[in-house]
Amino acid sequence: MSRRRQGNRQLSNPSALTRDRAQERYSRKRRQRDRSRNVKRGLMAAGAVVVAVVAVAVVYLVGIQGRLNQGLDSGLQGVLSTSNIKDPFYMLLLGTDKSKERAASAEFGDDPSAYRTDSMILARIDPATKHVTLVSIERDTLVDMGEHGRQKINAAYSIGGASYAVEVVSRFAGVPISHYAEINFDDFVGVVDKIGGIDVDIKIDLDDDYANLHLKAGKQTINGDQALGLCRARHAYDAYGGGDYYRTANQRMVIGAILKKVLASDPLTLTGTVNELAGSVTTDLSLADIASLATSFRGFDLSKDLYSGLEPTTSKYIDGTWYETVDEEAWKTMMDRVNQGLSPYSDQSQDFTSSVAGGDHAIENGDGSTGSGDGSQQQPGGSVLVLNGAGVTGLAGNVASTLRNSGYTADAQSADSYDHATTEILFVGEENKARAQAIADLLGLSGSVAAAQGAYGDGTADVVVMLGADMAGTLQ
Repeated sequence: MSRRRQGNRQLSNPSALTRDRAQERYSRKRRQRDRSRNVKRGLMAAGAVVVAVVAVAVVYLVGIQGRLNQGLDSGLQGVLSTSNIKDPFYMLLLGTDKSKERAASAEFGDDPSAYRTDSMILARIDPATKHVTLVSIERDTLVDMGEHGRQKINAAYSIGGASYAVEVVSRFAGVPISHYAEINFDDFVGVVDKIGGIDVDIKIDLDDDYANLHLKAGKQTINGDQALGLCRARHAYDAYGGGDYYRTANQRMVIGAILKKVLASDPLTLTGTVNELAGSVTTDLSLADIASLATSFRGFDLSKDLYSGLEPTTSKYIDGTWYETVDEEAWKTMMDRVNQGLSPYSDQSQDFTSSVAGGDHAIENGDGSTGSGDGSQQQPGGSVLVLNGAGVTGLAGNVASTLRNSGYTADAQSADSYDHATTEILFVGEENKARAQAIADLLGLSGSVAAAQGAYGDGTADVVVMLGADMAGTLQ
């Protein structure tokens, strides 16, 4: 017999309706109603807490998004290419000396013309293969800006802000740029302390009072101030040539190390880090884009997943100013490789900065394999001794670096005195006369070639470049 029928029979029985039994049934139902009300109240309270937490999270995330997009150049929409965040895309990273405080001040204001782009990095990001390629573009690269004439490429930001910088770099590199980030390095590296420092490999002892940088060679964990010093230091490399070349390598190393550390964190820590970065980065990327990329790049490995390179240029002294002139053929070859998802270099010997600056990154070898980019450059061509007869610190190193980039084996030393008035290009033996003339043409000193005499003709170098006072103002 069913329980329902039994219940009906009990209700039809007068003994089932006695006062005691009625009181028992009433108490039981009352307890059931109280429990039901308490459950409902608990669920309502929990729901209110969830809603409150979600509301706070939304406000927090909207705040982060607002700060990331604050001050974004409105003209960017018209120049940035459309792309799917899951497909390979290019992004321009500009390092400026602009900060929120300066932008709000009466001295500087928000006008781009008041600021400089200290560093320019073209990044190719491929979420599918988990590869990031960073190609530094020399800020002094001479480019044709049409109605604005031939100028250094970093002038683009001063002329037309972020949108014009994207337009100029996109045309120069021959690739569409889909996203943009403007970084204030002074504030940006502050995040290094928040994530417990970053791991870097310092190739040589570094001492640069101008950048407040003093580090011993070796693998180590550095803090925010030291990371900033690496991003700024040029004079630590005076003995090796133009400091900008080595500084850009260190900037790419620092960015890569930060990426590695951040991407290894849990989602909550990642959100906090993005919140910290929002104070020093202005970008068109949305939080959804950043979250998607973070998911795609989990397990990012610097030695396998980071490609790094420097635009191939030669320093030239033109009309009283040093410029970097791009090697068009080598630049096209480099960007063709980057477009294919390969390293900018086909062999580690092409990265002349790797023996003294920068960190671990992947190199695509001739057999298609990848290896660490820690080799030293093999220099073809004749040997050149550059002597500083002008007494300007770093001048001989700068010229020697220009020559090394053009295929010569060049060393820099001090001259016997600093009273040399004019620069001379001295060839040792008639067989090196043409080489001396080529060097003179490269440096814009075509009329200064002569045969080496006395100690300068001792045969330790094929060509001797004696820098005089006429070159004293050319170090940039």
